[in-house]
Amino acid sequence: MSSNKSSLAALTLGAIGVVYGDIGTSVLYAIKEIFGSGHVPFTHDNVYGVLSIVFWTLTVIVSLKYVVLVLRADNAGEGGLIAMLALASQAVKDRPELRKWLLAIGIFGTSLFYGDGVITPAISVLSAVEGLEVVSPAFKQYVVPITLVVLFGLFFVQKRGTGGIGKFFGPITVLWFLAIAVLGVSHIIGHPEILAALSPHHALRFMWQQPGTTFIILGAVVLCVTGGEALYADMGHFGKKPIRVAWFAIVMPCLTLNYFGQGALLLADPAAVKNPFYNMAPDWALLPLVGLATMATVIASQALISGAFSVTKQAVQLGYLPRLNVQHTSVHDTGQIYLPLVNWGLFAAIVLAVVMFKSSTNLAAAYGIAVTLDMLITTVLTFFVIRYGWKYPLWLCLMATGFFFMVDLAFFSSNLLKLFAGGWFPLLIGGVVFTLMMTWKRGRELLSKKQQAESIALDSFLESVFMAPPTRVEGTAVFLTAEAGTVPNALLHNLKHNKVLHEQNLFVTVRNHEVPWIGLDKRLAVEPLGHDCWQVAIHYGFKNDPDVPKALQLMSGRGCELEPMATSYFLSRDLVVPTLGSGMAPWREKIFAQMHHNAGAAAEFLNLPSNAVIELGSKIEI
Repeated sequence: MSSNKSSLAALTLGAIGVVYGDIGTSVLYAIKEIFGSGHVPFTHDNVYGVLSIVFWTLTVIVSLKYVVLVLRADNAGEGGLIAMLALASQAVKDRPELRKWLLAIGIFGTSLFYGDGVITPAISVLSAVEGLEVVSPAFKQYVVPITLVVLFGLFFVQKRGTGGIGKFFGPITVLWFLAIAVLGVSHIIGHPEILAALSPHHALRFMWQQPGTTFIILGAVVLCVTGGEALYADMGHFGKKPIRVAWFAIVMPCLTLNYFGQGALLLADPAAVKNPFYNMAPDWALLPLVGLATMATVIASQALISGAFSVTKQAVQLGYLPRLNVQHTSVHDTGQIYLPLVNWGLFAAIVLAVVMFKSSTNLAAAYGIAVTLDMLITTVLTFFVIRYGWKYPLWLCLMATGFFFMVDLAFFSSNLLKLFAGGWFPLLIGGVVFTLMMTWKRGRELLSKKQQAESIALDSFLESVFMAPPTRVEGTAVFLTAEAGTVPNALLHNLKHNKVLHEQNLFVTVRNHEVPWIGLDKRLAVEPLGHDCWQVAIHYGFKNDPDVPKALQLMSGRGCELEPMATSYFLSRDLVVPTLGSGMAPWREKIFAQMHHNAGAAAEFLNLPSNAVIELGSKIEI
């Protein structure tokens, strides 16, 4: 029992560090942007109204929607938009047209994650470093350069993994939450009447009296729930209970105290609205607070970077992106990975965002569209999961998700007002990623159709070969093929040029599925073809790490013993040639051909031993 308690405590501490770093740093800029927009007249009633709206936004979107409802929609313990998408597409698999649309919507939501992954580190670190301007206006010119140096340091250490520094994330973030709670309490003591804003009637009165203003400021209010999606995405790392305990025991109380402390400060000193968070602190605490805030925002950014790595790897496994170079940074934790291309691509986009927008206020104008659209998509997918997957009554599903849909829609509609002020930036990033993903998926389908049209059936081919069998040589040949039951090009080339056949021949197809994990008991499906030949299918979930040699060791005891030193792996390396025709638009075919050409080596992706791989090329026109 005590070990369970200690593991719950450790997981809760980890969840505070990784899951809640993003939402925890929202206190730096949310209230500042709501009042700084100039749309809210500065009155006592408006301070109460705004605080009440912030508190109930946290309650409805984070506590009720994510912590209570969405965390229930786990895919074998995994969360996040891709896990939700897999659940939803499985739930409607008997409705192919609906499934096609749901997949497109889900992949678009996944693409928007990258837009969020650019804006959030930029706005978080910038807003922390902007505390230096409160210390002295002379520091203003150094804010952007210091932000870029901090961000470069963060992306530079990614290749070493987060195992070493990760253990400090939880304690530092807990220290951050305690610090913001103490800051809040120190001002609430002077104006305890501010706590009356906990009552929803202040929010309802504000909305009733100023509906137009309410609609406009929702675009800034949404800043207080940045990171809501992360709490669902990280469920697989920590589990539901630690995430829920962390939220209700520490995160929400500390956030509430700080927001209400900022409100109390504004009642006492309206001039503090320029930067209410840093103006809460006494002068002696400003520099330490800037340092702590910078560490907290770096940790918040780390969670998004790790999330981008995981999402990209899952998208590759599901066939929406080409193979990429994946490096494992931990021998113990398979989830700790590093993708150089994603890492430096994100960094370049974040640098562009910081240099273009120059301040957290300008970035706040860019933030919101991507994240609210993601929230909307999560709500839509949740409906299909609980209606068709869990078979709940229609009225209950409509009530459960309809309320959140209306809330998300209100936030998204308000954020559309920011479209030309910067909201286009994350949408552009998401749009580019979505185009690449759908082009890759469609290109792979065209490639597969072309290969199937030109393929020879394996059964009849082997029959004809063994009527006058070629010389058999010692060892095992493993032929990797995309389509089961067809003759791999590599086998044709081998017979044509070398005129030999190995003693044992395995025709292997790797299959990726819309579930997070597939256990070793379901890893292989083997069909004997006679003459010491086997058709083998290897099954992986989108979070499994493909390892063909390891999987083939499971053949032992099935009449096929593999000796690693006497096993050769034959691959076909296709060169895609775009042609005019009915496939895709010519520009998309060219993009696909380029992506195919630059895809990571199949041998590396499948963990094949480099000294035992033979690659044979062929041209395919699409």
